[in-house]
Amino acid sequence: MSATVSLSPEILAKYQPVIGLEVHVQLLTESKAFCGCVNKYGGEPNTHVCPTCLGLPGALPVLNRRAVEFAVLAAKAIHCEIRETSIFARKNYFYPDNPKGYQISQFDKPIAENGWLDVPEGDGSTGILKRIGITRLHMEEDAGKSIHDGFADSVTRTYIDLNRCGTPLVEIVSEPDLRSADEVFEYLTRLKEILLYTGVSDCNMEEGSLRCDANVSVMLKGAKEFGTKAEVKNVNSFRYIRSAVEHEIERQIGVIEGGGRVKQESRLWNNGEGRTYSMRSKEEAHDYRYFPEPDLPPLIVGADWQAEILKALPELPEPRRARLIAEFGISAQDAATFTATRAFADQFESAAKRAKSPRRVASLLTSEITMRLRAAAGYREGSNHESPISEDGLVLAADLAESGELSSKMLKDLLDKAFANREDFTSVYERDKPQQISETGVIEGLIDEVIAANPKQVEQFRGGKRTVAAFFVGQVMKASKGQANPAVLNELVIKKLDAV
Repeated sequence: MSATVSLSPEILAKYQPVIGLEVHVQLLTESKAFCGCVNKYGGEPNTHVCPTCLGLPGALPVLNRRAVEFAVLAAKAIHCEIRETSIFARKNYFYPDNPKGYQISQFDKPIAENGWLDVPEGDGSTGILKRIGITRLHMEEDAGKSIHDGFADSVTRTYIDLNRCGTPLVEIVSEPDLRSADEVFEYLTRLKEILLYTGVSDCNMEEGSLRCDANVSVMLKGAKEFGTKAEVKNVNSFRYIRSAVEHEIERQIGVIEGGGRVKQESRLWNNGEGRTYSMRSKEEAHDYRYFPEPDLPPLIVGADWQAEILKALPELPEPRRARLIAEFGISAQDAATFTATRAFADQFESAAKRAKSPRRVASLLTSEITMRLRAAAGYREGSNHESPISEDGLVLAADLAESGELSSKMLKDLLDKAFANREDFTSVYERDKPQQISETGVIEGLIDEVIAANPKQVEQFRGGKRTVAAFFVGQVMKASKGQANPAVLNELVIKKLDAV
């Protein structure tokens, strides 16, 4: 056994991590890949099955056309080349949740190859984008599920649910181009974002719709050959994947520095303990005895069919971000927030086209509305589907704020009421619209009182610190209970201070 080594920054800096990812994505078709069984998560165990997905003698597979279309959409979205003729193969292995004894997959002739994704290099601090190669995207069917807990006799028994057997998958295999856990996180985040935009999968990691295996190795910087890799399997969140990769990099460096040898093996991540542990050795490559699936003809996706499929390809997140910035003048950060999901981007863009100020719409969505949504149970980042504020309500709120008819406090109060009562902003505004004070004499009187009460700030203004005017605006707004017209107030505060 190798000695435990303290990994100083200097030791860590000697090594270069090398990481490649295998991502399995369940396709959002109504039926399974090769039979008519419903493709739906859950249900009573072993009820979404038939002779075909159970591999019973004489049952023949029939390829799901929609699964092919989704595979092509996903492949083109990650810049892959589509192979006009691809071949299905039998991948032979025995496991309890694989009743056929083989998996229908693709081997030497996958449906798509040679793609790429751009991700921020390193920890993203340089602003440089790095291109990660994608070796292939191939189609296959999922296996069933082994259940090791949740039953009284789980210590001695494993239960099998075959409902997932035959669910259509694509496996997306990257080149070993990733060099840090941060790059892994960014790659997966952008890949998931793209897949959600295309609508080919819901990418729900908790339900197993998106699963990732990371092949991790380390080598001395400047070395020409990669080190021995370990495969970290079945981590169920991107945050955990980043932690697992970080740990695995340090573990392997520690083994080498301690005089040991990294084993080629599969490892599982234990989030509670913050470490990976050995699952099984992979010193000997599995012989899956691939051969062409005899019950399925070659899959031909010709140019005409490809063109028809690609009509459904939407504008993807990266070009959409650039367009939103150019068209609506919003910040890069806001554009990234909106394009996190297609629905959120659609919501912003539709409202921005109608409102007087797209930036005001952006501000409302990313601050006032998102803040209130985050306070609600079950909120998911980038999702505003639980908001009671309609597009009409959003545009009205933005326009009233932009014109100065509503002060910031008035707007906040109305939004609070809308969320508390689950009402649209338009209804709340019509019923509870505040009476704004716009009379010059009334506002001047309030300004005079505030100036008289704050001689120190007056002297600061007279000394050249003109930004202190905001203090007086805030004090008058407080005195008016948020009802002073902001435009009138700002003008009169400067006028009064200049005259002091």
